[in-house]
Amino acid sequence: MAATGLRSHIWANSTKSLTLLATFPVLVTMLVYAGMLAQQALGLGVRRLPTYVGESFWTILVRDMAAAAERVPSALPWVAVGVAVWFVIAWFANVSLISMSTGATGLSRKDEPELYNLLENLCIARGMTTPKLQIIETDQLNAYAAGVTKSQYTVAVTRGLIETLDKDELEAVLAHELSHIIHADVRLAMVSIVFVGIFSLIMSIVFNNADVFARIGAGSSSSDRRDAKGLAVALVLILIAVLILVLVRFLSVAAQMAISRRREFMADAGAVIMTKNPEAMISALRKISGHSDMPDTPSDVRGMYFDNAAGFLGGIFATHPPIRSRITAISQFSGVPEQKPRRSPWG
Repeated sequence: MAATGLRSHIWANSTKSLTLLATFPVLVTMLVYAGMLAQQALGLGVRRLPTYVGESFWTILVRDMAAAAERVPSALPWVAVGVAVWFVIAWFANVSLISMSTGATGLSRKDEPELYNLLENLCIARGMTTPKLQIIETDQLNAYAAGVTKSQYTVAVTRGLIETLDKDELEAVLAHELSHIIHADVRLAMVSIVFVGIFSLIMSIVFNNADVFARIGAGSSSSDRRDAKGLAVALVLILIAVLILVLVRFLSVAAQMAISRRREFMADAGAVIMTKNPEAMISALRKISGHSDMPDTPSDVRGMYFDNAAGFLGGIFATHPPIRSRITAISQFSGVPEQKPRRSPWG
């Protein structure tokens, strides 16, 4: 019954996650429109619309916004090609790119025979190919799984995790990461990271080079934009474009975080089913709590870790549910008490 229920939850979770990812094309379109607004305001390669005597500020603004919207369909194919190229690169090089961002390096059976055997035995029991093993040289306690194909699947653990957790706890963490692979979470995570990475890159370029764009705009403006009304319209167009950029970034990150939070509960449940040892999973979570911070990893990648620090705005930007919530969910799922009963001095 537990397995059947878990499969139902995985199916529902995947449907919700795919629905969230379906919003990304909308966000890309919003991003293109923001670019068209900026182009309209700065006059970059755009034939300036004539300004008639007596026209109000709002009439000019609405007309310019409509002109920018008309150019969006012609730009979308080029944007789609760029996104497709980005995806192809990420598809084939995602593990290498993530390893570089986390500092993970290869680990062989000779380096850590017990860890390798734990992972291999779990995979044999599930009838799956054993992923590659990597290690991150840090005292923090964390792990992650990556890859989109069988040949790419990789599980990375930190040095601190190996040295702090006992055998059963380490097995539970490995089972959690294998569950992410089995549930196709790693593939979905890669997709969301790619999209959020696009938005992050564009935001970074815009805000880090705001002065450059301002100079270009000043030099490209035609004479009808140098009057007070035309200049005000241009400034408002740029403001709207910036607000759209911020909104797109906010929505994309919120969607990515929601995907990550939902799937952590399912990976915990999958680990309990795989190991049949909920106590080890609960114990591992307790030891990892407060010792999982990986500040040197880019924020877009931290959602892949076993645990990550809490977000802000009431948890909207939290990549993971709180450790306490995960322990409670495991306890309810397995029927094991959250706290072991304390022994009295008399036994």
